[in-house]
This record gives sequence, C-alpha cells and structure tokens, in this order.
Amino acid sequence: MHTPVSNPFQACNDIFFKPSSVFKAVGEHNNWSWMPFIIVMGVTLASQYLYVSFVDIEWFANINIATQGDMSPAEEEQMRAFFTRDTLLWSQMIGAFFVLIIINAIYAVYLNLSTRSDDSHVFGFTDWYGFAWWISMPYVLTSLVGVALLLFNGDHQVSPSIMAPTSLSFILGVPLDSSWYGFSQAIRLELFWGILLATLGISKWTSFSRKKSAIIAAAPYAIIYTLWLVILLVM
Repeated sequence: MHTPVSNPFQACNDIFFKPSSVFKAVGEHNNWSWMPFIIVMGVTLASQYLYVSFVDIEWFANINIATQGDMSPAEEEQMRAFFTRDTLLWSQMIGAFFVLIIINAIYAVYLNLSTRSDDSHVFGFTDWYGFAWWISMPYVLTSLVGVALLLFNGDHQVSPSIMAPTSLSFILGVPLDSSWYGFSQAIRLELFWGILLATLGISKWTSFSRKKSAIIAAAPYAIIYTLWLVILLVM
C-alpha cells in the first residue's frame, strides 16, 4: 500500500516513483506547485551559470560566429563584442528564466483548452500551469548529471550539449555548428519522461482514458518536432 503524499517536499521526490499519487495530491493542494517551480528554475539557472563560467569564451564565440555564414568584418566584430563572459551569462540566464515561464504557460493554456470537454472539468489555467512545472522535474535530474560531467571535464572547449547528457546531440556528438544541433539537443530522455508524466497526470485529473490522455500530452511535441524535422530535411 502506497503512503499518501502529504507535503510538497515528499511530492518532489515521489514524482519520480509514484507520479499518479503526486498528481492526486497536487490536485487537492494547488499551492504545492511553487516547489517544483523553485527547484526547476534554480537548477536550470545554476547550470547555465556554471557552463558560462567554465567554457572557453573565445572558442565559444568563434563557433557561434562560424554558424552565421558569410559576415562582413564589421558584423563579425559586432557579434564578437557580444560574447563576453558577463554579457553571455546574463543573456543565458535571463533567456532561460523567461523561456521556461513562457513555454510552461503555453502548455498550460493548451492543456486547459484540451480538457474542457471533460465532464468533470474542475481545473483551470493556474492549475495546469502548476502541473507543467511538475512534469518538468525530470530536467532537474539530467541537469545535475550534466553539471557533474562539466565539473569533471578538463577541457574548457566543451559544447553546451554536455548539460543535456541524454540528448541526441550529446550522445551522437553533434557539433555546435551543425544545422542539426538544435533539433538533436531537444530530443532527449526527459522530453519523453515529461510526456509520460503528463499522460499520467491528465488521466488522474480528468475522466479521459489513458490513450486519450497520451494523445493530448504528446500532440504538441509531435507536431512541433515533425515540422522541425521536415524543415531540416528540406533545407
């Protein structure tokens, strides 16, 4: 018999082992979602800070400039001026902060609209927004693995893919200047883990079948990544 999830600290641990119980408890305590927000955001920003502090900035600038194709000397100099450690640090951390907030908000709007047809519909946008942070928790584990790999790496000319150790870009060694880098960086274990958590959560919060919940959870990712793949193949 499972021990009931009684507090948000326990929920942050149990989301990896008994997610259905966590979603049941979160549905009854809507103020618990601050905990995964703080953890996910904190680990994400810390990993960004550590990477930018570690990487060889001149090497990183050269790689990024090379991906831009033909540039005039003035344009190259202007872009190179951007790649100071402080500028890159602030841009990476501010970007990561707002990207996480916006992506989870969009997914929450989508889930709120997709579950409107449920007869027992009782959860609104703010509930689904909190839900989005719970299904982001797998990124915490892989980010911590990435931090460990970074700290034990002796070479400062290291790709950002090291911070996503389950991504195709890291596993296959896709270079930073490859047109496939962004796509391969996005395809990672925690993406599918998050979809699985979303499936379990939707089926717990609604009367939908597990199959319908899985379709709702996976649909936006399937559409986005299919379009992205087609664009890459055409280009």
